[in-house]
Formats: sequence, structure tokens, C-alpha cells
Amino acid sequence: MTTEIFTDSYTLSNGVNIPKLGLGTWFIDDDKAAQAVIDAVGIGYRHIDTAQAYENERGIGEGVRKCGIARNDLFITSKLAAEAKTYDEAVRAIDETLAKMNIEYLDLMLIHSPQPWADFRGGDYSVGNRDAWRALEDAYKAGKLRAIGVSNFKQGDIDNILRDCTVKPMVNQLLVHISNTPTDLISYSQSVGMVVEAYSPIAHGKILDVPTITDMAKKYGVFVPQLCIRYTIQLGCVSLPKTANPAHMRDNAGIDFTIEDADMDALKNVKPIDNYGEFSFFPVFSGK
Repeated sequence: MTTEIFTDSYTLSNGVNIPKLGLGTWFIDDDKAAQAVIDAVGIGYRHIDTAQAYENERGIGEGVRKCGIARNDLFITSKLAAEAKTYDEAVRAIDETLAKMNIEYLDLMLIHSPQPWADFRGGDYSVGNRDAWRALEDAYKAGKLRAIGVSNFKQGDIDNILRDCTVKPMVNQLLVHISNTPTDLISYSQSVGMVVEAYSPIAHGKILDVPTITDMAKKYGVFVPQLCIRYTIQLGCVSLPKTANPAHMRDNAGIDFTIEDADMDALKNVKPIDNYGEFSFFPVFSGK
């Protein structure tokens, strides 16, 4: 493992640098989140990703304060609850996150989904998304947020925001992994000035035993998760593998190799996962 991956970054449209590798924290309990942050920062991570829906913001904030690294050397992201679809709800939620985490600002805040989770890819929430976006814009202008963006937004959802915004979205965080590469959406997001972040780059472990992928990992002398993370970064994405295990944190950062172009093309065409197992009931893994 080399330390360069922790300092490598993309530059957002407003000039803020975002590290290419971050720690995802979905499914890390609040009472374990602080130690996960402390462990990750000790290994070299500077980018931590959470969300109101993860119910661990308090613990993440504690870890940020106790990790021994200056706040301005860290990049901390959270996400506005998908159900917050009015201006007032979004304003309250932003302030609640800052209070819960006990930090003065976030480096990035995203609208977690264009629809509430109970109606994912369902009804029309265009007005609610514009209202929530206006709240993010105001918090950004007030210095509470250094950057703002969206998550799980398709092209029409993005266009809805672009139609009326005074600050353009800087990030679109998407489900991106080998066997699920939304090439057109990644390209569109990038074409309108957004950096794309890849969540669940290891597909919740559901691609660890796919022969095409395991064979290619052997070719490069790496573990399958390392191949998966490197793949998303070579797509031009930020990669956000999630783990509370320090050994896995170290392994996930061991990506100082390059996947050949022909192999990247092969990985883009791996057959999609049919079933995410116990995680299939989550809306983002529904295939919608």
C-alpha cells in the first residue's frame, strides 16, 4: 500500500478537492462509527462518507473530533434524508446533521435520493427536489457546506435541478461496480460538471466469487476488492468502499496498479448481478 491514494483527488467545479478514495460507513453502527473513523484516519484515509439514513452521524462526528487530524485536512460527507422534500424540512435536516455531528461545516452534502425510499423510482418529486436543493444552496452560501450535490439522480432528475438552480450540483453519487456500470449516466453527470462517486464498489461482496473477476484479480496479483475499487477509480469516479475492519481498510487502499484498457472493457461487460441476496430489499439494489 502506498500513501498517494489518500492524497490523490479530483477537483470539484467550485475548486474544492475531493479525495479519490473514501470510507463508506453504511451499516456501521453509531456506537462503532467513531472507532472506524479513528482507525481509517490512522491508516491514511481523509475522506469519510455518511448519511442521515445511516443513523451513525453522531459517531462519525465523534471520530472526526477525536482522530487527531485537523478538521480542514478531512473531507466529510453526509446526505439529506430522501424524505426531506420541502425547503423547511431540508433546512432543519441540514442543521440537525451539523448539530448531531458537532462540527461547524460539512465538506459535501447530497440529496440522498430523488424519491423517498418508500417510492424509489416512483412518483414525481421534481418540486420537492428543487425545494430541497434551494435549502442546500442556502447552506452552501452560508458556509455550512463546502460543496453540494445529489445521489441516485438520473438524467431527468439532474435536469430538473439544473433548470432553476443558482449553484449547480457538483457531485452525483451512484451505485457503480463491476457488473453495474451506468456508463451513460456517468458520462452525462460528468458532462454537466459533476464528479461521480461510486458507492458499494464491491457490490456488497456479491461479486467476490465471479470467475471472470477472480481470474482477472489473479492476473494483477491483487484481491478482488482491490480490483473492484481500482475499476471505479479508472472510470473517473471517487470510490467509497465500506468497512469497519482496519485490515480491510488497508487492503482496500492497495490499488497502486493500472487495469489495462482491454480488461477495463471486459469488466464493463460483466453480466449484471441477478440477486444481491440479503441486501436485495434495499431500493438501490432493486434494479430500478
